[in-house]
Amino acid sequence: MGDYVRRLELPGDSSDLSRRTPLALRLHIDIPLLLLLLALTGFGLVVLYSASGKQLGAVVRQGQYFLLAYGVMFAAAQVDLQRYQRWTPWLYPLGVALLVAVMFVGVGAKGAQRWLEVAGFRFQPSEILKLVMPLTVAWYLASRPLPPRFKYVLACLVLVGLPSALILLQPDLGTALLIAASGLFVLFMAGIGWRYLFGAVVLAVLSAWPAWMYGLKDYQKQRILTLLNPESDKLGAGWNIIQSKTAIGSGGWEGKGWLNGTQSQLDFLPESHTDFIIAVLAEEFGLRGVLVLLALYLLIILRGFWIGVNAGSNFGRMVAGSLTLTFFVYIFVNMGMVAGLLPVVGVPLPLVSAGGTSVVTLMAGFGVLMAVATADTGSRR
Repeated sequence: MGDYVRRLELPGDSSDLSRRTPLALRLHIDIPLLLLLLALTGFGLVVLYSASGKQLGAVVRQGQYFLLAYGVMFAAAQVDLQRYQRWTPWLYPLGVALLVAVMFVGVGAKGAQRWLEVAGFRFQPSEILKLVMPLTVAWYLASRPLPPRFKYVLACLVLVGLPSALILLQPDLGTALLIAASGLFVLFMAGIGWRYLFGAVVLAVLSAWPAWMYGLKDYQKQRILTLLNPESDKLGAGWNIIQSKTAIGSGGWEGKGWLNGTQSQLDFLPESHTDFIIAVLAEEFGLRGVLVLLALYLLIILRGFWIGVNAGSNFGRMVAGSLTLTFFVYIFVNMGMVAGLLPVVGVPLPLVSAGGTSVVTLMAGFGVLMAVATADTGSRR
């Protein structure tokens, strides 16, 4: 990066500067991050072919989603970071308005009302908040002294709590927690004091019983009980966890080989191409395949933190850190869920599970990361 900056400081007119600036910076693309994402999505398509029951159509459809997502990422990277900062006060109320619209004119499926349909196109507004939330909290704190004082922390909690509550009403507990986490991570990156973190832990412990008695729905309670004792309902609520753990354990170190997994190919494993796709990978590629995937995830996370550490503004640093930590939480929750360490909450494995909206949202976030990485270099059109 130092060489890039020195090149930008050479004298000459703007055309000479453009010629001397590396192409990647002129396109506002972070090459290491791009290569890691390409490797991850390529690996994901290989696993998806097996997880979908060798359905080439599912792979082609996911490939189309990836092409769209990379286009969105590239477009997001072209936007100047200061422009994101100016747009955020308008994006947040728009996102909240869409969540309110879901309550009245939303499209329901499987007992939940989470989607809006416009001209035949269906989308989930809560996915948009996964990107808008960290931008909003970072925008609010960027112009205020850091670490934030108590009144600013309270204001951030209100900003985080409103959309999270609306999503919780859909109901979608998993997404609500992820969006709340993305906003709270900004507070963490802003240098919030340890007394606030300790207070949050104490509050969470004290609210556990009231939440269980009055907040959680019956099916959410059942998920927690199943986590603690999946054997109590082997053919019902515990089926998913039992089959996923069986698939993971049977893979061993080397795995059974691509397309040779018994749990997935014989349809014992539910949702094998979406939420439980890591179990397919573990059964067919073994522990070494899982370690390869974890290595890719780790490198992406480290790159995201590197971008945040080297950001030239508080806004960029908080946004990059929050997006990276949120990406980590996606991975942690999905793998913990499939391994039987966390309740099943329907969180896909990032850029590996089949899906459209979540992929586009994630890649838009990486586009913002690239905008942060190249905020002080190159020229924006």
